Amino acid sequence: MAKLYSEKSLKINDLEPKEETVKFLLNYSKALSVINCNKWKFEALLN
Repeated sequence: MAKLYSEKSLKINDLEPKEETVKFLLNYSKALSVINCNKWKFEALLN
């Protein structure tokens, strides 16, 4: 059976997001509001 994994595998520990990406996600999550109305869910972005 052929080897499925390459020898140069990507190390997960080396992955770090940029500071601007983290700030964007935090600001987006702060601005997001979910409104429940009976069986409906509405998502509003408060910008």
